[in-house]
Parts: sequence; structure tokens; C-alpha cells
Amino acid sequence: MQLIGMLDSPYVRRVAISLAVLGLPFEHHSVSVFRHFDEFAKINPVVKAPTFIEDDGTLLIDSSLILDHIDHKVESGRRLMPEEAGARLQALNLTGFALAATEKAMQTVYERNLRPQEFQFEPWVERVQKQMHAAYAELETRLAGRDGWLFGERLMQPDITIAVAWRFTQFMLPGVLDAARYPALAAFSERAEALPVFIGAPLE
Repeated sequence: MQLIGMLDSPYVRRVAISLAVLGLPFEHHSVSVFRHFDEFAKINPVVKAPTFIEDDGTLLIDSSLILDHIDHKVESGRRLMPEEAGARLQALNLTGFALAATEKAMQTVYERNLRPQEFQFEPWVERVQKQMHAAYAELETRLAGRDGWLFGERLMQPDITIAVAWRFTQFMLPGVLDAARYPALAAFSERAEALPVFIGAPLE
């Protein structure tokens, strides 16, 4: 199995960490969709990260689809999404808010870093940042008062995705998210980032 993409992408990073948690061996190739466009296009003509290549050559190109696939390569007791319907629904709910925060952070990064300043549209930036803060506010409420992981003693997919989203936003948009406003999220991220599986997939 191969994972293609840079770890500065939260989508690539959540897959890399999940593979490590599941104990699934894989090759990681740090190919950038920006700096190595032509090289990436030879692997996947859509040039989308992450790209996951299964041993039989099948390509998967969306992080959530990749994660669903790899979750079913292990027995049910080791999977990163809960099996019980109610717990699974809550896991999807939390993961959805984390992915929404990630998407809005990513849109801000693209607007600020890729679009020439004279063409940046501030009402759009304000809109997506408002949405980002709303997603993080919901997660902060859900994490408040928790000392451990969200679904027991074991790290699960919502834990991974929330921690990766927060770290990405703090790294790429310094000063936009005040950690004092989200103390539970900040503490949660710090706890996750100290784990070997997170250290082994550093934000590049």
C-alpha cells in the first residue's frame, strides 16, 4: 500500500496516522500537488491528495473513502469507527464538524496564500472563518470536561481527525484561532500530538 501526498495536508496526515494506529504497513511518498504537479499527475491524473494505492493498483482519492477502506482491513474490534449504531452516529457527527473546520481553514489558506492580495475577497474570508469558528466552538463544547479520548481508552477516528484539524489550523493560520478561547481543544490536541503515531507523521 502506498500513500501519496504531503503531510502538511490534514487529509493526508489523518490517513497516515490512521494507518499507523491500525498497524498497517505502507509506503509514504511526499509528492506535492503544487510543486510536483506533473509528477503527481503520472500517479493520479486528477492530482488529488491524498492518493492511496492499494496493492492491486486500485486508486482511492478521498481521505474519508480511504479511511473507510483501511478500517475494514482489520477485525472489527480494532477499527477506528465504532460498530454500534449510536456510537457510530456520534463519531460521524464529531468527524463531520472536524472536517468542516478543516475545509474552512483550508479555504482561508488558499485565499491568503495562493490568491494575489489585490484579488483577495475579504467578505469571503470573514464568512469561511466564521464557519470555521462555529465548527470549533461545537467541538470545544463536546470536548469540555473530558480527560481521555472520545470513545473510551482507545484512539478512534474522531480523535485523530479533530486533533489533526486543530494542529493544521494553528500551524497554517497562526493567530486566527486563540487557544485560550478553545482550551479543551488545545489540551486535546497537545495530548494527541505527544503520541508516537502523531510524532511519526509530523506536519511538514
